[in-house]
Amino acid sequence: MGMAGANGAISDDELDLLHRYWSAANYLTVAQIYLQDNALLREPLRPEHIKPRLLGHWGTGPGLSLIYAHLNRLIRNTSAEVLFIAGPGHGGPSVVANVYLEGTYSEIYPDVSRDAAGMHRLARQFSTPGGVGSHVGPATPGSIHEGGELGYSLMHATGAVMDNPGLIAACVVGDGEAETGPLAASWTAPFFLNPVRDGAVLPILHLNGAKISGPTVLGRRSDEDVEALLHANGWEPVTVSGDQPGKVHRALSAALDNAYATIRDIQRDARDAGSGDTGTGSNRTRNRTTAARWPAIILRTPKGWTGPETVDGSPVEGTFRAHQVPLSGVKDDPEHLALLEQWMRSYQPESLFDDGGRLLPELAALAPEGRLRMGAAPWANGQPSVPLEIPDLEQYAVDPGRPGSTSIETTKPLGELFRDLYTGTEDNPRFRLFCPDETNSNRLGAVFEATDRCLLLPGHDGDDHVSADGRVMEVLSEHLCQGWLEGYLLTGRHGFFASYEAFAMVSASMTVQHAKWLQHARELAWRSPVPSLNILLTSTCWRNDHNGFSHQGPGLIDTVLSLSGEVTRIYLPPDTNTLLAAAEHALRSKDYVNLVVVDKQSHPQYLTLAEARAHAEAGASRWEWAGNENGSSAEPDIILACAGDIPTEEALAAAWLLQRHVPDATVRVVNVMDAMVLPPRDVHPHGLDDGAFTSLFTDTGEVVVAWHGYARSFHQLLHGRPNPERFHVRGYSQQGTTTTPFDMVVLNRMSRYHLALEALSRMPRQFDGAQALADHCNQQLDAHAEYIREHFEDLPDIREWVWSPPGS
Repeated sequence: MGMAGANGAISDDELDLLHRYWSAANYLTVAQIYLQDNALLREPLRPEHIKPRLLGHWGTGPGLSLIYAHLNRLIRNTSAEVLFIAGPGHGGPSVVANVYLEGTYSEIYPDVSRDAAGMHRLARQFSTPGGVGSHVGPATPGSIHEGGELGYSLMHATGAVMDNPGLIAACVVGDGEAETGPLAASWTAPFFLNPVRDGAVLPILHLNGAKISGPTVLGRRSDEDVEALLHANGWEPVTVSGDQPGKVHRALSAALDNAYATIRDIQRDARDAGSGDTGTGSNRTRNRTTAARWPAIILRTPKGWTGPETVDGSPVEGTFRAHQVPLSGVKDDPEHLALLEQWMRSYQPESLFDDGGRLLPELAALAPEGRLRMGAAPWANGQPSVPLEIPDLEQYAVDPGRPGSTSIETTKPLGELFRDLYTGTEDNPRFRLFCPDETNSNRLGAVFEATDRCLLLPGHDGDDHVSADGRVMEVLSEHLCQGWLEGYLLTGRHGFFASYEAFAMVSASMTVQHAKWLQHARELAWRSPVPSLNILLTSTCWRNDHNGFSHQGPGLIDTVLSLSGEVTRIYLPPDTNTLLAAAEHALRSKDYVNLVVVDKQSHPQYLTLAEARAHAEAGASRWEWAGNENGSSAEPDIILACAGDIPTEEALAAAWLLQRHVPDATVRVVNVMDAMVLPPRDVHPHGLDDGAFTSLFTDTGEVVVAWHGYARSFHQLLHGRPNPERFHVRGYSQQGTTTTPFDMVVLNRMSRYHLALEALSRMPRQFDGAQALADHCNQQLDAHAEYIREHFEDLPDIREWVWSPPGS
């Protein structure tokens, strides 16, 4: 640890060129923030050259450009494949400036050419209508990370290098970002990266000392304290600091050279030694490899470096005042306008660009060539991924027998499919399961027949399937699990994030941001589609047993429903075979967020695999065997609709009660597996056309709905459908505790008895037996309340009930 050597390998001539390149990037950053004309300052700056709305952020820019320029040098000298991840918020103009200088930007956007006309467009497009935003978003070549919502950069970098042995992810972490919980957890990356099969993450913690309006925690800590923090998390940090460009250039170049050499030494030693494992699964010989001490760089430079030192008598450079627009009144304040011109001319643009606005050849030569340019990195721009070869689902399918007569733990066969995906990709690893410490709990433990949990820390004799070469990623952070997976997917690989349903809300905002990324990326023809973000929610709100109220919450459904229908899908498989069909589809899909919600506990099975595939394809189906229409063309007296495994079981039981006690009433049962078939097609591409919707729900019939989530979300889906007020939805209503399974549906008034009572009240007329059934339902609810408090389990009538033809 400590200060990097002051005498790096960089020569004086190279230092001068690199400094001018950095100046060019800083100049273009300022031009993007302020100018709509006169981008090369070929004439004195006037108010009409200034944008009417100044929306950019300057403070983080010089540090990002400094790092980018030095990484260019490293790449040219080593031919290293480097992915650049900009964690600090609002770093967009600086990264765009660098991608423009290296030539990638103009190749992708020919109108932004490498000349005066292109520079004019470059300046005008920033933070203007129809232009580009202030974050390093999908439109920025070379980016897999937007940096808008802070905290996710280092986890995206970590996921990107998993199973990617040739890649180095250079991740700039801002000190404001470093205050977030997700980033704090991300420092543990060394304990999950195996140098035998993974690439390397090079964190560059940029401490410029200030956020938008105040100091940062790490910025005010001593070098020793910050180094100790990183060291405790497995890194070997070196600090580079200063405000004199020459000294910082030399120290940073030396630090990067040493870091690269260390990375290659670690990888060479590990790969020469091999993994050290023999066997698989329970016969595996433990890999005793522990985490390498990967290099990390702590860079301390002033916020807004090379910008105005003071404005209106207040210090700016090195303070929070440099965060956004240091000179905010340029259009109306002549003094500010003069300061801006002085600032921009301090970079000596005439020594950087020729008369035609082209970067001078000796500076252009500093950028790497071809795909080694960070803006052209194929891993970042969605290079075509290698598809997964998904085994035939027949080998995992369940034979349900008579519908509802067989019960199994629904997710268990999915774990067997995941196991075989691991086995089938051993020669070209491109699939991983990411999960908090819940893989076994979620009944996906079959994966441990093929691989282990990954951890590069000393093993204990009592460990169960834990090794350095394991590829099941378990860590008790939903942020890390999802963020690692996002980085893995955005670089072309495949996977699932499995979580307890309630705690997927911990990373719900990440889901929102990823969906937004996909939505915009789909509009860019130069970005290849990427494998979908697949989220499996289990341990659902209806079956948490000993965990209770804290573990009960289906809110991620609502979150995903609020996102663009172009990129979101929500599946609620009622049984194992439909879950397998949904997983197969999700793993083959591209550019989606697939939310799959199914409980891990033992549940009845209804459909054969062929029926499940057809049901999944349709998204919603009439289950003829569960109703009593018997082919009648007349409108049913009541429609029972259900979506989700527990709601399906309760709706089927309600249909059974109605047909058994009120045989003259016609009952239709509709199961909805794909929630997005419910809205009209102009809202979501999966939406049923009017005819198909009517064939399921009629146009006027009363529909009683058992729904997995909050009732409001189902009503939201129905907006635009005929007479939506006829849908009477029972769902989770924020009632829960540690109680029996059936009591959960009772507490939330979605039990078979509540559904039957609702159906009776909605029928067009009074049927024989209706009152007797209503009395029976109320008596059963009373008996249930008494029984569970006495016996601590559900009534035998509930525990032993199995679907059978109601007339039998």
